[in-house]
Amino acid sequence: MTTTPLIQPRTLKGFRDYLPEVALPRERMMEQIRHVFRSYGYLPIDTPALEYAEILLGKGGEETDRQMYRFRDHGGRDVALRFDLTVPLARFAAEHMGQLGIPFKRYHIAPVWRGENTQRGRYREFVQCDFDFIGTQALAADAEVVLVIHDLLRALGLQRFTIRINDRHLMGGLLEEWGLLERQTSILRALDKLGRAGPHEVRAELTERVGLSEPLAERILELAATAGAPEHIVPALHKAYAGHPRIVEALDRLGQLCTLVHAAGIAPETVILDLSIARGLDYYTGTVYETYLGDLPGIGSVCSGGRYDNLASLYTRQVLPGVGASLGLDRLLAAMEELGLLERRAAAAPVLIVYFDAARLADYMRLGRQLRQAGIGAEVYPEPRKIGTQLAYADRRGYTLALIAGSDEFVRQAWQIKDLRSGKSHEVRSEDVVAAVRALLATGATT
Repeated sequence: MTTTPLIQPRTLKGFRDYLPEVALPRERMMEQIRHVFRSYGYLPIDTPALEYAEILLGKGGEETDRQMYRFRDHGGRDVALRFDLTVPLARFAAEHMGQLGIPFKRYHIAPVWRGENTQRGRYREFVQCDFDFIGTQALAADAEVVLVIHDLLRALGLQRFTIRINDRHLMGGLLEEWGLLERQTSILRALDKLGRAGPHEVRAELTERVGLSEPLAERILELAATAGAPEHIVPALHKAYAGHPRIVEALDRLGQLCTLVHAAGIAPETVILDLSIARGLDYYTGTVYETYLGDLPGIGSVCSGGRYDNLASLYTRQVLPGVGASLGLDRLLAAMEELGLLERRAAAAPVLIVYFDAARLADYMRLGRQLRQAGIGAEVYPEPRKIGTQLAYADRRGYTLALIAGSDEFVRQAWQIKDLRSGKSHEVRSEDVVAAVRALLATGATT
């Protein structure tokens, strides 16, 4: 008799499983993120994970093309998994904007795939939480991106972070001043690696791959090191490059943007002008954003984006400028795990109903339904095991309350409510169970 060999259970490099204790807070984060998006009027959309390769190729640059998961399907079509949610949005806008009308504000929470080297908080499959403002070049849209990023991180419980901004027109103008405009794309791609690779490797790329002289590469790195309060940096650069219209226009736009977000109530120290912010994807044309956590800067940007005024022109002759950003859910989740900000709980509902008396299953199930109808999640344990076993299960899963009734309680028409946070119990009448549970869950009080 032969036995079928077992397949080793394992995940691909760069991919991960999510156990309930992480998957639950991950879903709660998505709910909070959706709430913030909708509070600004953004509407949900969805697009296929798989696109024709021509839709995606050449939009993010050579490195992104190399990282793309691309193959031929059963029909022989050249297809690829999306590497972000912005390029599919441009295709979506070109296809449907006549029906949707402009301006159009959308959000999209979905997985994307990139075959890049795995690093701390970086995976090859990860969820992006995108929001975009399509159909306008108004500065109000660029300023709103800062407001949304700020409110997203605050809603997730993060207090210390900086939103770093720049403008590609500013960097482009400076490079034009130095006669390097034709190498702008390669230089900006190199600068985008500063946070991950450091200045030594970026200097090597600028000299060896881009072909700059050592003094010129050093000059660019010195400029990229300029970061700080916009009210200080903008006037200084304004004075230094007063005769260059493109630079002056970009500086004015950045200054006005910062004035707007500060007037809206964002603390001045939260928004930093940082000339190293370049964004590596080729489709960005104006304002760019990256967001770093004050308590964990080494994990990289957790929310990035920018303005892209020409991307949709690849699919339509209609002018569809856009600006937006993407929160990297899984990188932020890894950061919050590291900071101890995740509530480690594997219970989807707060209440466990202990199945104590084998003859009273219908009563336990009836109470469970009453609680759910009252908007309170409740699980009924499936077998009449020892109370200690069921309470151990409740502790392990992270339930808040356990409801217990045996033959004596049923005679008295009462239930024991055990607060698993404190270990204390008290008895309530059957008709008062729902109100008592709601009160305990609402106040966090123990009896």
